[in-house]
Formats: sequence, C-alpha cells, structure tokens
Amino acid sequence: MLKKVVAVFSSVFLIMGCGNKNANNNTENQSMDQVEKSDTEMYMLVGTYTSGESKGIYVYKLDTVTGTSKYISEVKVDNPSYLVLDPSEKFVYSVTEDDGVETSAANAFSFDKQDGKLTFINKQLTGGGAPCYINIDSEGKHVVTANYSGGSLTYFSVNEKGGLETASQVISFAGKGADTERQKQSHIHCVQFTPDGKFLFANDLGTDKIHKFNVNESGDNFLSVGNPAAFTVKGGSGPRHLKFHPNNKFAYVITELSGDVIAFDYNDGNLKEIQTIKADTVNAKGSGDIGITPNGKFLYASNRLKNDGLAIFSINEADGKLTKVGYRTTGVHPRNFAITPNGKLLLVACRDNDVIQVFKIDENTGLLEDTGHDIKLDMPVCVKFASIE
Repeated sequence: MLKKVVAVFSSVFLIMGCGNKNANNNTENQSMDQVEKSDTEMYMLVGTYTSGESKGIYVYKLDTVTGTSKYISEVKVDNPSYLVLDPSEKFVYSVTEDDGVETSAANAFSFDKQDGKLTFINKQLTGGGAPCYINIDSEGKHVVTANYSGGSLTYFSVNEKGGLETASQVISFAGKGADTERQKQSHIHCVQFTPDGKFLFANDLGTDKIHKFNVNESGDNFLSVGNPAAFTVKGGSGPRHLKFHPNNKFAYVITELSGDVIAFDYNDGNLKEIQTIKADTVNAKGSGDIGITPNGKFLYASNRLKNDGLAIFSINEADGKLTKVGYRTTGVHPRNFAITPNGKLLLVACRDNDVIQVFKIDENTGLLEDTGHDIKLDMPVCVKFASIE
C-alpha cells in the first residue's frame, strides 16, 4: 500500500505532521480545517523528493514556541528539493531537481495565506541539470538557480504576476578539483545574494571556488563577472552552502567534502578568510547545510553519511570566529534545516528516515532539545517559513 499523507479532521486536535504515513486518505478531496491564528504561529513549507510517496510541496501551520504542527495543504510538483519565498511571501519558487536538461526546471507558485494553499503559475527550464538551490533578490524581481550536475547557474526575471520569464542567462563553469571522485567537474551548489544586494556568490563544490558576480539592474545581463571573479578555498574541501551573519559583516561556508566551516570577513563584495573549524570529525564527506540564529549568537552545521547530526558553534560577534560548543545527533541524512524567525526552534529535514525533527534551542547555550513533535513525511529535504495573515 502506498504511504499517503493524512489530512486533519478536527480543529482541536493538532497532529504532529502528516500523521501515519501508511494511511490511505485522499487529502486532495478533503476540506482543510481553519485554525485560529496565534501570535506564535507560522506557515511552514516543506520541499521533498518525489521518487517515493511524497507528491511535492507541503504546507503546515507550526507553533514556533511549542513545536506542534498541523498539516494544511499540498501541491504536486516533481522533486522540489529547494524552495524560496519572495519578500512579500505572496509567491514561492522551487526547483525541479532532475538530471536531464529537458526536465530540470524552476517553478513559480502563488501562495494564498488565507487558506495556506499554493497554486501553480508556470515553470521554465533551467538549461542545466539537477538544479539544487534557488534564490531571489530583495526586490522579488530576479530568481537564480544553482545547477549541480550542469555546473551552471541560471537567471530568470519575474513578471508582474509572479511568474518566471524564459531564462535570460545560463552561465556555465569549467574545471575540476583535487578529489578525483567527487570533483571531476564544476558543481554549483548554492547561489546567495550579498546583504547589500550588489553581488551574487555561487559556491562551486567541484572546483573549490566561490564565484562572484556583479548584480546589474540595467543592461542586457543581470549578472556580470565580478572582480575578483572567484575566491578559492582549500583544495578538496567542496564548498556547499553559504550564509551571512545577521550583522552582515561575516559570511560562513560549510564544505561538504572536508566537513569544515569557513568563516570570512565580508566587506563590499570581498571575502577574507579568518578561520576554518571542523564540523565533521569522522571524515564522512557529507556535510550539508549551515544556519545562524537570528540573534547572531550560534551557528549550526549538518553532517550526513556517518554520525548524522548537527555541529553547534558559538559566534564571537566581535571578530566572527567560532567555538564548538556541542553536537546533536539527528535522524538519517539531515540534508537541510531551518531556524524559526523567533530563534526558538530548529527543524531538521531528515531525508532517509522520512521525518522532520523539531528541536528547541537553548537561548543561553545554543544546545538543542528534542521536543518529540516529529513531522512524518516521505523524503523531506527543505524547510521554509512564512507569516500568517
């Protein structure tokens, strides 16, 4: 029997996620209960891999203090392994992560916050295989994908209805890295706009580079090669995801292959390395995601393949350097995690045992406590939050 997501039947009973994955209920034909908005409640959107029972993107309501949640809706789309909301939170964009160039795409949805439902607008091909990351600028006008197997990034403009126009730039990269198995070619894994909006960084796991682009609001090309064109990190490290500190003075990169967190000073488009510290101490070569609490005090880095879990660091806000303060084991393959905007919860999408774990963050130590409010869902891989109107 196919595992299916269970819909909610009572407005007073908050299920922990989608309930029993083995239940065979047709959620598409059931009405969704409306729950009264509370000050602590937010929408949570989850991207999945759809080779199993999951169908696409799932929407929940999450209490950001207790960690309890309620299933709201879903929309069908192939392999939405990464999501981003526009600044207005009226639109959602996802990748379709497929190896084939003819099937790899970026998708646009409208998001109705009154009923928590997503409606498909359109999709456009990325022109590069396996898009695994998608981002949008601060004005909600420009979308960029990172195409892992394509070794490229793709730029789309956004029209007034929130849809994506045909890709106007596909920028490809060449080269290889020191790891003869994992770095045979370029693998773009993350695209991140700088806090000032003037530049875009693209992490290249395959060549150990962070490419830099100028963001141009006028002219034919939205992205042009920056100066310098790239920043190089240690050979064989495999830079994966990049996050900026809330004070916008520091940037941090998790490296998938060496399992390090690299700290940088950031100033007007320039990165200066200030520290490298180990997140993966067992040489699993599977570090995944990186995140920082909204107050800027703690940083987390996920590790997969061996000793799956999160390395926990405190941040010296004066110089940006990290000190390891703990490690929290998680479910299997924590590919992505997200911290609620109030800084109270951290949710981990554990792909290979079909669960989103909900942890409370200790505001003094940064350590994580399991709430027990697991959300059961087949192959979750991306978590995002949106306010409730």
